[in-house]
Amino acid sequence: MKFFLTGLGNLYENSESIMKGIIAADKHGFSGALMPDHYMWGQEIGHRMENPYVTLETWTFLTYLAGKTENIHLGTLVTPLPFRHPGILAKRLATLDNLSGGRVILGVGAGWSNVEFKGYSEWLGTKSRVDKTMEALDIITRLWTEDSVCHESKYYTIEKAVLEPKPVQKPYPKLLFGSSGKRMLRLTGRMGDYCYIPPWHMEKAAEMKETVLGAAEKAGRKGKVEFIGGMMGARAPYNTKEYGKIIEMAERTGANTCNIAFPRETIVEDIEKFSSEIIPSYL
Repeated sequence: MKFFLTGLGNLYENSESIMKGIIAADKHGFSGALMPDHYMWGQEIGHRMENPYVTLETWTFLTYLAGKTENIHLGTLVTPLPFRHPGILAKRLATLDNLSGGRVILGVGAGWSNVEFKGYSEWLGTKSRVDKTMEALDIITRLWTEDSVCHESKYYTIEKAVLEPKPVQKPYPKLLFGSSGKRMLRLTGRMGDYCYIPPWHMEKAAEMKETVLGAAEKAGRKGKVEFIGGMMGARAPYNTKEYGKIIEMAERTGANTCNIAFPRETIVEDIEKFSSEIIPSYL
């Protein structure tokens, strides 16, 4: 079992605890750290925050943290691909993959926060956002693997784009999906390295997993998608037994990676406890 640090958020007010947590996770055996990627949190979630629009630019912050860590993979849960131009995102992440020695994980999503899309991009209906996500991912992976890329469609026009240097990871950085819609689940099977099924979808988890696995087998990728279990955020103080139950649940669902979150106020000491009390059992 591998462990990814989650529940970090990307609010500016929490920047110190996020930074200290990721640095501690790097020192204590976590395989990855995942941050959400939002400029403005929409009302669906943002109304629970005091300052939902006072955020860190996630990929800039992860690039900063790459210089303060050595082994941990750094990524998103998830990046809304229709939000940015795919060529710019591809270049940014290729640079980070080189600077970090191959530690980028790209979380792939279609976006849900209409307030940030209206503020910084273009808000479209669900079908169009998924269409745009698929096109964007195709462009990104082609830029990461081809000498020159041309593309013309309803959403993007690219003429002889050259991206060098290529990412360190081959063929390109790992792709993580956390969506529940059937089209995105099938895309997960066709292209994903990681699939996270959140706790609030547990009643449909088996059906969602079958959709992913079916698409993977059809694409000749049987056994290529790794499932992630675990939590999105911490709601109680650290308790060794409770964290053990979360990991056991992830194992029962067939996951071999588990998302783990801690209260921000005690994140470093909790990571230290987790690394001494739990991680050794899974090495």
